[in-house]
Amino acid sequence: MRLLQTLSVLALSALSLASTGCIKKMFLEGQIEATATASAAIDTLTDYEVAKVVAFNGIGQFEGMHYLAPDNEDALFALAKTWTSATFAFTEDELEDAEDAEGLEGPRYLYLKNRAAAAYDRGLQYALQLLEIYHPGFEAARKNDDAMRAYTAQFTDAERDAPALFWAGYAWISKTNILKDDAAAVGDLWIGVALMERSVALDPKFMHGSGHTILGAYHARTAMAELDDAKKHFDQALAIHGGKMLLTQVQYAGKYHCLKGDKDSYVKALTAVVEAGDVLPEQRLANVVAKRRAARYLGKVRMRECGF
Repeated sequence: MRLLQTLSVLALSALSLASTGCIKKMFLEGQIEATATASAAIDTLTDYEVAKVVAFNGIGQFEGMHYLAPDNEDALFALAKTWTSATFAFTEDELEDAEDAEGLEGPRYLYLKNRAAAAYDRGLQYALQLLEIYHPGFEAARKNDDAMRAYTAQFTDAERDAPALFWAGYAWISKTNILKDDAAAVGDLWIGVALMERSVALDPKFMHGSGHTILGAYHARTAMAELDDAKKHFDQALAIHGGKMLLTQVQYAGKYHCLKGDKDSYVKALTAVVEAGDVLPEQRLANVVAKRRAARYLGKVRMRECGF
């Protein structure tokens, strides 16, 4: 009888421990989901310096959550998004400022270049982990364009897959742009483009058409690139958001109008960005970043680089 009682107590204790573990896991996953959803609030901030602190603190929070729940899809997505978007908004902003001040060989520029490349790479690795959960086989698909197209064709859920592919493609393309003097990195640029193209095919309106803006900048990467394709993508982005996502106009001017030597269009587009009001409240921060870039591109250094 006592043996049976002892076994019963042990069984109940084991069940209790298992239940406690399940409850903790459910609580953690619920906390990650809620935090990821609430993180959209940063997009509405107008104070650039406050947003910078919030963004990098948020990265630290999500890193901790990922450590506790390494396979949680919300945490992986949040890390891919926050590492990539924060690097573009803040680290690249400092990088451009350093480039204008001291050139491509200055110590501050080189320091920030390494930081930006490493940050984009970290965001990319999280994004690729997420894609691998959805559809395994990314590494094998890297062997050629046909294999990559076949791989990305497996992603058919616009609501889930378009955002995941977007942040993977964005991080890949941005990292390559930072490492444009690295032949190996540039040689793999097509992979990031394939990811972004599939995202746009699934949901061209995601992030107010930002995929089109990124592809427009890609096609206008050099004077020998596909400028007609660049214009089409920029125009499609503008049609989607009606000129309210100001980074499109900044990229249009800095990439396309600059290469075309069209000073009037360049100045007109950037001046309109600088003078724009609160045209897209849910993307205030992105537009604050756009205004900073526009003001910089209207400066003597950037104007001179365009030949103006």
